[in-house]
Amino acid sequence: MGAYILRRLLLIIPTLLGILTINFVIIQAAPGGPVEQTIAQLEGIGVGATSRIGSGIQSDVVQSNGDSRYRGAQGLDPAKVAEIEKLYGFDKPAHERFWQMLKNYLVFDFGRSFYSDKPVTELIVEKMPVSISLGLWTTLLTYLISVPLGIKKAVRDGTPFDVWSSSAIIVGYAIPNFLFAILLIVLFAGGTYFNWFPLRGLTSPNFHELSLLGKIGDYFWHISLPVLASVIGSFATLTMLTKNSFLDEINKQYVLTARAKGLNENQVLYGHVFRNAMLLIIAGMPAALVGIFFTGSMLIEVIFSLDGLGLLGYEAVINRDYPVIFGTLYIFTLIGLLLKLISDITYVMVDPRIDFESRES
Repeated sequence: MGAYILRRLLLIIPTLLGILTINFVIIQAAPGGPVEQTIAQLEGIGVGATSRIGSGIQSDVVQSNGDSRYRGAQGLDPAKVAEIEKLYGFDKPAHERFWQMLKNYLVFDFGRSFYSDKPVTELIVEKMPVSISLGLWTTLLTYLISVPLGIKKAVRDGTPFDVWSSSAIIVGYAIPNFLFAILLIVLFAGGTYFNWFPLRGLTSPNFHELSLLGKIGDYFWHISLPVLASVIGSFATLTMLTKNSFLDEINKQYVLTARAKGLNENQVLYGHVFRNAMLLIIAGMPAALVGIFFTGSMLIEVIFSLDGLGLLGYEAVINRDYPVIFGTLYIFTLIGLLLKLISDITYVMVDPRIDFESRES
């Protein structure tokens, strides 16, 4: 197992390099970078997505006397344009900037945000508690709902309960979590009907003045709708995976043998079937955490104005804040790859019969 873990750790290096390279090329080709946006602001031109297209300040360049200039900067002093390029590090060729970025990332130096003038690591640490809070409650509720429901559906397979619960699961799976979030706002957050829950933030403005119980209540009051919207998009797949895993195990020979020995259904189900059936669910938990923490929460954070990693990434893309984009990409990719390795290790811990080294050889 040690040799397998070492190989997986070494594979992280080329994987990270490939992902960073592809995204660097894409970002460089995308119009409306920080230089163009700064030029547009100096000229009093809107920098939104539609205004950028209309005003022609994309990152297209024109050749004039062998010099490359931004189309939107034709009315500015070339020295001013060069100063702006130097400010954002665009006075160097792309390959030099990429190489410098890689060297900095080796020591986890992600630079400073173009717009907030804070270190990227500080921004990530500052926003992470919100995303972790949302992700933990989403994961906890998803597993607390999905695993018992999936087991009950497997035990009562083909019954009316299985049919109507499957219908409800299909409806929940078909509704995107961001659309469900909007529906919750319309119904319960003052949109059209009731004004029972707050629309913004994770706490109230007077949070620090509240008692301990008041703070706890205020926190759950704010996080209820975002967590509910996130759970809707997560529990369907896990429920059906749990059901199918248990159905597959229930029909095996060792279950018939256990029943023949006189064990009751609960002893058979939780004493024999549970460990084998839960292998896929438990081992897949690290990968599920990545999806819930770092990708699934982005639209939820934007809709409910939660100042977390999802909102940070969204604003970074809109503002072309390259240090934040690549810094978060690097960290999230590294965490994702490490959690995938932990997922494989978990497989072996849950079922020692699995041997990745012998399979690879």
